[in-house]
Amino acid sequence: MPLTKAFIPYGAYWSTPFCRWQGSLAGVSALKLLGDVAPKALKARGIAPDVFDGLVLGWTVPQKHFFYGAPWVAGMIGAPGIAGQMVAQACATSARALCNAALEVETGLKACLLAVCCDRTSNGPHLYYPNPAGPGGMGEAENPVWDNFGFDPWGKTAMVQTAEAVAKKTGITRAQQDEITVLRYQQYADSLADDRAFQKRYVFPVELQKSRTETLTVAEDEGIFPTTAEGLARLKPVSEGGTVTFGSQTHPADGNAGMVVCTEERARTLSRDPKVNVRLVAFGDARVEKGCMPMATVPAARLALERAGIGPRDLRVAKTHNPFALNDVYFCRELGLAPEAVNNNGSPLVYGHPQAPVGIRIVAEMIEELQMRGGGYGLFSGCAAGDTSMAVVVKVG
Repeated sequence: MPLTKAFIPYGAYWSTPFCRWQGSLAGVSALKLLGDVAPKALKARGIAPDVFDGLVLGWTVPQKHFFYGAPWVAGMIGAPGIAGQMVAQACATSARALCNAALEVETGLKACLLAVCCDRTSNGPHLYYPNPAGPGGMGEAENPVWDNFGFDPWGKTAMVQTAEAVAKKTGITRAQQDEITVLRYQQYADSLADDRAFQKRYVFPVELQKSRTETLTVAEDEGIFPTTAEGLARLKPVSEGGTVTFGSQTHPADGNAGMVVCTEERARTLSRDPKVNVRLVAFGDARVEKGCMPMATVPAARLALERAGIGPRDLRVAKTHNPFALNDVYFCRELGLAPEAVNNNGSPLVYGHPQAPVGIRIVAEMIEELQMRGGGYGLFSGCAAGDTSMAVVVKVG
């Protein structure tokens, strides 16, 4: 059954620029940055914090004082009277945050929630787990960013190895991955036309106080690498004998994003254009064979489409979280979608991978593209954590 009561006010969302690992956003807590950006982004959209009766905070990389994350963020945005939950589901965190917010509205528990997600892969913590019974009383150490990129305790593989496993299983070649990588970079370049007119619909600049007298404004994505077929062809595979190169995979990044989820009546009052109606229609999640993460986007998408009562041919816009170009080769092949019809105006393969907020940015892009196309259904599907995925269907009318 599709959802019928959960809406997104048109324009009531934002994403910061995504900045490369150890770039401009590397020196500030993801929570503090969110607490600075969110109230400014809401004010710019004419949304007062007292409209919210709930909050959902998504994150994946621990930051100092995350124990107090949701109430702290609520206080920083000017809504200290609301409570909220915290969710973490790797790169499906945004989809889960939107799902949880939508279900609270659908069931009548809340009328207007703010779903916000933030991550800083740069300068992540180094954790130590005491173990007095270990050799010499030594414990275990972990870097939550790099150690989890490098090893899935269930699948026993690194993330890049999940792409290589699917390439081997499905016969996807390096040439196919390189070809779709060039296409994705061109689609991102299209979003920069007319002085970034499309991106400015949802990307909100960040102001950083560098000193008492100096302020740095970060208005554009940081870490975009010019990409050509010739340049890709010169790169060596990440893994010996593999098909994935540093050019056909994403890069770690920092940033945050937010989106309002509410009743239809409230959406009309908060919308940039009350004539534009944006409904959260359905969600789907799925798991596949362990160690085959890129394949999971397909069953998650099919489940979300089934719950929405539509099929791939009914989509006006399709977007993916594509940490590897291989993801999109497989996704398009299985759903019968033309590669050039997917991920118009950008995707994480190009602008980076701050994990938690990436899905909200993609859904915002999807809504804006649907509005430009006169409405219709949109699908976002993204993989996460070893062998899982989550998908979202929205309808813009």
